[in-house]
Amino acid sequence: MIQQPHELDVRPILRNGGEPFQAIMQAVSGLKPGQGLRLLATFRPEPLFRVMEGRGFTSKASEIDGGDWEVLFTPKAAAEPAVDVSTNAEMPQLWPDPETSLDLTDLDPPEPMVRILAATEQMEPGRVLFALLSREPLFLFPELTRRHHQWVGSFDDAGEAYRLLIRVGTKTENSDG
Repeated sequence: MIQQPHELDVRPILRNGGEPFQAIMQAVSGLKPGQGLRLLATFRPEPLFRVMEGRGFTSKASEIDGGDWEVLFTPKAAAEPAVDVSTNAEMPQLWPDPETSLDLTDLDPPEPMVRILAATEQMEPGRVLFALLSREPLFLFPELTRRHHQWVGSFDDAGEAYRLLIRVGTKTENSDG
């Protein structure tokens, strides 16, 4: 069954001088498996094409009335789900098995992020935590990186749950506040 693309009009955000990237990424994380995104913008969003391609989408842009743009992002047919990896992750296939597992699929943001960060604070460096979430934790990734943790994540085959492995980084001298 073909899904109708989710429509997101970021023209009001842009006209008010705002940055729509967060709204776009939230819309993308809320897409159903196989669902596309129809984006309406005041310009042709060239930098977004590369970001969306990295997330498994093709793009088709066309100018519409008044100089605005419509971009249709369509998911590529993929044999396997895309895997997100932190820039500092070292060979995740060699990480130890997770010592802690959290099923956070029934929680709304920001609770999953709060619980994951609290759990990593209790773990020794090098240990691994597994978390199952109802959506991709876009706001968690920069915080994990800031805390020197490594992470690898992807959606399950059904696209219904986001699986996340976090390897706890070395505690810094400023970690206690």
